[in-house]
Amino acid sequence: MTHPFLDLPPLSAAHFAAIEDRVARLLDTRQDVVIMQGEALLPLEGAIRATAGPETVALNVITGPYGQTFGNWLRDCGATVIDLAVPFHTAVTAARIREAFAERPEIDFVSLVHAEAATGNTNPVAEIGEAVRERGALFYLDAVASVGAEPVLPDAWGVDLCVIGAQKAMGGPAGVSAVSVSERAWARMAANPRAPRRSYLSLLDWKERWVDGGRKALLHAPAQLEMLALEACVERIEADGLDTVMRRHRTAALATRAGAVALGGGLTPYVHEESDAAPVATTLRVPAGVVASDLVAEALASDDTLPLAAGGGTLSGEMIRVNHYGADATARAVQSSLAAIGAGLAKQGLTVDLEAARRAAESAWR
Repeated sequence: MTHPFLDLPPLSAAHFAAIEDRVARLLDTRQDVVIMQGEALLPLEGAIRATAGPETVALNVITGPYGQTFGNWLRDCGATVIDLAVPFHTAVTAARIREAFAERPEIDFVSLVHAEAATGNTNPVAEIGEAVRERGALFYLDAVASVGAEPVLPDAWGVDLCVIGAQKAMGGPAGVSAVSVSERAWARMAANPRAPRRSYLSLLDWKERWVDGGRKALLHAPAQLEMLALEACVERIEADGLDTVMRRHRTAALATRAGAVALGGGLTPYVHEESDAAPVATTLRVPAGVVASDLVAEALASDDTLPLAAGGGTLSGEMIRVNHYGADATARAVQSSLAAIGAGLAKQGLTVDLEAARRAAESAWR
């Protein structure tokens, strides 16, 4: 008995390298791109542990939960960490980065999340990258949520370590991820005695045994199905056109925001300024007296295909997240989500205008 997911020929090194090249073209980068065989937390942690140590002075920007995680990893490496936290309903600015450098000129590492799907904000990486380049610091970027939803340009922005995953806006698998690595970052790893070596976390293993060897022999058996799924989702983006895919996500965000405002019932955008709102997901603050997690649970009980989630941790009581990414960056997903939220608010005695929400969201797609 055969099966389309089984009995496949082994993925060759040449095929693996070709998929890396397609990811590099998606990022418009000439840096080395390494596809790692695990969810994006693997290269996110591996890149920090490879480049940070006791001599590192890191500016860690916190605009959501992942920034907090990066700070913990940096401290584990012995780095001196300066946390720059901004309210989760906004974004950091290049001016704030320059202020941090002025106060601590010894900063030599900057970690930043591009788009925080968990909080619905996005940061102006191009401007921040310019500020980081002025000081010569190594620039580490989590672009897992943003890639496919908005521009991600490591070379143009001066990003030394850019980590992406395919499971959100790219509409692909979660089991593999990628990181683009600049020559400066490779040199920093090679000079770091604490960088993981002979380890699943090790980027240096990939450098020495894969990249430097001309990408002729893989380190270990690749995640066959996930690699093929990654190739398929990149092919789909290429066929549609990256600009078209990004426009779809931006339109979904605008439609969700406009529809939520028109819906009423005390529902408001969690991210105050539209310019700070991420195209990958829209977060909404529920009115006082409404528990966001209960509202989402009720909506999903009636339709478990809706791209809705409550905020994580302490935000679960006040925030709803509409995850309009990948296959859900559609008018139907947005309209259905708004209708379900509106029905739940109405059930709690709040006055909502479902028709106004529908019209407002519809107008964004024209």
